[in-house]
Amino acid sequence: MFRSVLVSLAAALVFSATCWAAKPHHKHVAAAAPAASAPSSASVPAVSAPAVAGMAIPGAPQVDARSYILVDYQTGKVLAANNATERMEPASLTKLMTAYIVFHELSAGKLKLEDMVTVSEHAWRSEGSRTFIELGKPVSVNDLILGMIVQSGNDATIALAERIAGTEATFAQLMNSTAKSLNMVGSHFENSSGLPSPQHYTTARDMSLLAIAMIRDYPQYYKYYSVREFEHNGIKQQNRNGLLEKDPTVDGLKTGHTDSAGFCLVTSAHREGMRLISVVLGSTSMKARENASAALLSYGFTFYDTKLIVKGGTALATTHVWKAANPSAELGVKEDLYMTLARGQADVKTSVDVAPKLIAPLGLDADVGTLHVFNGKEALTTVALHPLKPVAAGGWWRRLIDTIRLWFA
Repeated sequence: MFRSVLVSLAAALVFSATCWAAKPHHKHVAAAAPAASAPSSASVPAVSAPAVAGMAIPGAPQVDARSYILVDYQTGKVLAANNATERMEPASLTKLMTAYIVFHELSAGKLKLEDMVTVSEHAWRSEGSRTFIELGKPVSVNDLILGMIVQSGNDATIALAERIAGTEATFAQLMNSTAKSLNMVGSHFENSSGLPSPQHYTTARDMSLLAIAMIRDYPQYYKYYSVREFEHNGIKQQNRNGLLEKDPTVDGLKTGHTDSAGFCLVTSAHREGMRLISVVLGSTSMKARENASAALLSYGFTFYDTKLIVKGGTALATTHVWKAANPSAELGVKEDLYMTLARGQADVKTSVDVAPKLIAPLGLDADVGTLHVFNGKEALTTVALHPLKPVAAGGWWRRLIDTIRLWFA
């Protein structure tokens, strides 16, 4: 009797699966939605401005620098470069790395802006640019940061390095491990301030990576780089980045100079939602490094445009998931997708492909399809699709039913 019941049940399941399989199936897939809008069945509309539509992008301007690079902050795309991976002396651009570590310590709660630091003789006797801090006199971390960034004070920089690591030599080890974590493969640091040393070097590419990391990781402290002047111990000094005065869209970052390094400048500017980073190494004068940086920034903003193509977390497709507690799942990309294109490329569209026969459980990291981005017929990039929410497995009955249905799917 029991055996006959099982046989009847199995037959019913097979019949149900056969009927289900005979029905037409439709993947509920939507093309990528425009940024900050609801999913749509249409492709993404044009995203680039028409300023120089149809024009070929000219070569980058010739500038007074032994090495330079121009990159987009959001995408990391290199817009112009020359000798960008050649080893160069960083001079006081070194202080960008020192500041990055200081900001890390502040963010981790290991250091506070109001902490007082007693100035050592090593810091007090430092050569080069100075904040004029006094031997043995406590100075706040906040004032030391201002002295390091605005006045490029070697004394303030060394005092911060010693406060964090005990000695400047130990701090240099932190600098090199941090450089490695940021993929600054062409850099090595031997001191915190940038004084010349045989094994103290960087590249324009590496400095652009550091600038991007600075803005991305510690935006709450980035404001220090736009401070125009700072007074300490009765001595007022101006920020040596002259572009802060000349260009209101420039809000950082750092100057550097030694006789052997030449004049160096890392600059960041933000215009109409687009941020560019320029690095100029080995210019022949203060004016030359500013002119070179301004020319590169103007070139980038004139001929390129960075736009948000797809917002992270937006549902780009809805699909069926087998053996799931809830068989319907929304798919999308994890992070905002930006692209830097020639200004005037107005035919950017997207499409999605969803993997067949997705089976629960699915985590947020599961690759379940692909987002394709096109400019006309040209494929620009592909990005993996992931479930926007974890897809849990269904109960034993759901799994049994779907197992049988998959035989006929």
